[in-house]
Amino acid sequence: METTERPIHVAVLPKEVQEQSRVASGELWVDGTAGAGGHTSDLLRSVLPDGHVVAIDRDPAACRKLQVRFEQQPVTVIQDSYHRLPLYLEQLAEKLGRPKPLLVDGILLDLGLSSDQLADRQRGFSFQSDGPLDLRYNPGEGRSAAEWLRSIDEEELANIIYQYGEERFSRRIARRIVEQRRIAPIETSKQLADLIHRSVPGRIHGRVDSATRTFQALRIAVNRELEIVEEALRELPKTLKPGGRFLVISFHSLEDRLVKHAFRDCAELEVLSKKPIVASELEMKMNPRSRSAKLRVARRVE
Repeated sequence: METTERPIHVAVLPKEVQEQSRVASGELWVDGTAGAGGHTSDLLRSVLPDGHVVAIDRDPAACRKLQVRFEQQPVTVIQDSYHRLPLYLEQLAEKLGRPKPLLVDGILLDLGLSSDQLADRQRGFSFQSDGPLDLRYNPGEGRSAAEWLRSIDEEELANIIYQYGEERFSRRIARRIVEQRRIAPIETSKQLADLIHRSVPGRIHGRVDSATRTFQALRIAVNRELEIVEEALRELPKTLKPGGRFLVISFHSLEDRLVKHAFRDCAELEVLSKKPIVASELEMKMNPRSRSAKLRVARRVE
């Protein structure tokens, strides 16, 4: 049985993932963004009794919980980024007693930020509560957002906020950040959110807080999210068996565009979802986070 404290994160599009993945007993599947383990658990139920799930996540806290949740289950937990999956296939083959080169039956990537990460004040992902401005999925890797903001060039910062956050007031926000750091560095999520609120006319744009886009942009930059997505979309199709399925859930247009074009242009893949698959009205009511989720599906050609 799975054992752990109940996570607050609820996986999006569970029914749609189940329908599109067509997971069968005995298969080997990869949940490349395992998070709280919601999709991992669904995949596991489908591959039992003879299959196996590989759960990958960059977040060490998430991996510790996954280890506990799936203890004594046919689940291998790897703390790393999903784009590095090919580096682990040989040792996975040895562990599972499967022939080399090891290929997998399917890969699922849910590119969204976990609600458990948002709730952790020490990570700085949410500006609804104050905490250190970190924004890293793995706090032991690279520079925190606070460190990064101390030295980045103003023009480069403005471009990142504009491109990754699609924020039209990017230059004004970047200028205020640089002005502020001359006085004192920005160390917490609340300090940054307050600065943005002072820089942008109107705190709420529709249903979205005016700080949301900048926080998204900084998180993407600090974690190299789009670079990692691009590399994964190039390399992971090679790890699929013929007929194996590749499912990607994205939450903003930048990622969805990358997935759409990569699936379309990859000679190794056949696109199965001509349009992105979205959540039902019922799921949107039950889990508002699912409103922006888009699922695209491809299949490794025979």
